[in-house]
Amino acid sequence: MEDLVPKALIQALKKQKYHLVGKHSAVKRCKWFYEALTSGRSCYKQKFYGINSHQCIQMSPALFYCTQQCLFCWRAQNGDLQINWDELRLPEWDSPEEITEGIVKAQSKILSGYKGNPKTDPQKFREAHRPRHVAISLTGEPTLYASLGELIQTLHNRGLTTFLVSNGNLPQKLSALNEEPTQLYVSVCSPNQETFKRVCRPQVPNAWERLNETLELLPSFRCPTVIRSTLVKDLNMNDVEGYAQLVSKAEPTYVEAKAYMHVGFSGLRLGFDSMPSHKDVYKFARKLSEKTGYKILDESPDSRVVLLSKRDKPIRFSSP
Repeated sequence: MEDLVPKALIQALKKQKYHLVGKHSAVKRCKWFYEALTSGRSCYKQKFYGINSHQCIQMSPALFYCTQQCLFCWRAQNGDLQINWDELRLPEWDSPEEITEGIVKAQSKILSGYKGNPKTDPQKFREAHRPRHVAISLTGEPTLYASLGELIQTLHNRGLTTFLVSNGNLPQKLSALNEEPTQLYVSVCSPNQETFKRVCRPQVPNAWERLNETLELLPSFRCPTVIRSTLVKDLNMNDVEGYAQLVSKAEPTYVEAKAYMHVGFSGLRLGFDSMPSHKDVYKFARKLSEKTGYKILDESPDSRVVLLSKRDKPIRFSSP
């Protein structure tokens, strides 16, 4: 690992509470994991889809690698903190089994810190020792991992559900998955090519065209699909018509309009005032609803996210 990425990067990630797994994967405690264990509050994924926050592992199989350098992303990017590495120089990959075992152990280690916390809910603490869900969304672009389909299959074989989040730059990888995730997210954070280049800052050629190819693929997936738009004030909340055209092309099961949050390394690129309010997000979602026919199904003001769909209610994946 250290042959490809600087030690200073690894130290910076560990300081931000990333638990490294093998050569290129990681787990990080989600804010809502903590909230669910200590105060009974939960992530919007629990409210919308039934995913228990205290039984969810947030991970990445491509910690150091991505095809974009989105301004709003919380991940460490080449050049941040004056640390440089090649985000497209890929490693010799760990096996899906190694990653699966590693992330479960890392989550158990994170959980151990709550044993003596008087605020910890004892029942949820016991349940948290049996993870039921993996969000493949922490950082980096997971479709760069060569055995992604096999990883998803390995997780499913252990009784875990999976939410896969991709930037859509590698449509051929998504179309070739031998196992679909439980739910597939594609990040659509720009309504047009000009905004895409300015906000998402692709590192591969023809990224906008590749994203559109991915959107055209979405109707072929059997699993529920989601377009997620991370909204940044004064950067990408214009041209709702452009977003509507992309939604119409992809025909996703859901659309999630979500506010940018000023966390992680994104603070090096954007200011605190770049976060839209929940009211701003809801106004955007209402306009998008009018143009697409997708109804507003739910919202989570704490996470500043609004859920749209043509369904009457979302599919829920309750934890056994």
